[in-house]
Amino acid sequence: MMLAQRRLAGVVRGWSDPQVIQRRALHWLGRALTYLVLCDVAFVFLFPIIYMVTTSFKSPEDLADITVYWVPHALYWQNYVLSFESLNYFPALKNSLSIAVPAAIGQVITCSFVAYGLARLRFPGRDLLFFFVLFTFLIPPETIIVPLFILYKQLGWINTYAPFVVPSFFGHGLKGALFILVFRQFFKNLPWELEDAASIDGASPFRVYWQIMLPLATPAILVVLLFSLVWHWNDFFEPTMFLFTQNTYTLPMRLSVLFASLNTETGGEANEYFNEALSMAATFLSVLPMLVVYVFTQRFFVESIDRTGLVE
Repeated sequence: MMLAQRRLAGVVRGWSDPQVIQRRALHWLGRALTYLVLCDVAFVFLFPIIYMVTTSFKSPEDLADITVYWVPHALYWQNYVLSFESLNYFPALKNSLSIAVPAAIGQVITCSFVAYGLARLRFPGRDLLFFFVLFTFLIPPETIIVPLFILYKQLGWINTYAPFVVPSFFGHGLKGALFILVFRQFFKNLPWELEDAASIDGASPFRVYWQIMLPLATPAILVVLLFSLVWHWNDFFEPTMFLFTQNTYTLPMRLSVLFASLNTETGGEANEYFNEALSMAATFLSVLPMLVVYVFTQRFFVESIDRTGLVE
């Protein structure tokens, strides 16, 4: 009882002290300003998504009503029905997955293997080879698209998914050099005692990589897997260079076809399709799979970014 009274008296004296009140007021003011800035920054990034979702539910009457900006009078689901049919959604989704998933898996395996050699093995010309790897990252793909097209045509890969999947299993593909850099940075920070102990036990370099280093590289694997998946999913330039029949089109390519048709169609019958709400609904459907992936992996992704040192 006496102890509780003493604690209560200490609290009362603390709140009656002007310096304590000033420090606490400044503390709460600083936190309030911090949250205000964070909310402002979050709104800047979330504004396009919020606008896309709210607009996708607007009816033609809501689009014509200047008083309706954020909240429509009613949810107009017909936009999603029309965009789902226009995108030929499930075949296009299958095509996007056929490119993004194998390419991401291939880059995780091969980029980690190359990065392990560049980070942990000592051989003549290692640093020069790493310089050339970084140099490939600096070259825009647009500058080498013509020789790539000629090469893939000679190999019979045009209008197939081989130009996107096969290079990823050789440590290349979209942003492959960046993923090698991420793995190399992670492997360099691991203690050398792990390899020394494995070498004493007679483990080969490949066994050390496969059974010791790769399981420890789970944060880097998750970062590379998600980045590769998203970048291959959103890639539009290379698919338009190598894919020519609509049955091979990915979701971003189908989205461009839909936009082109909306911009060229005229007449009374096309007015049902020619509206911003339909475009926003189709866009939301095309990014929905990646949003779902992010929702389920964002906590692990943030932790992995911190552990790989990518922000440095």
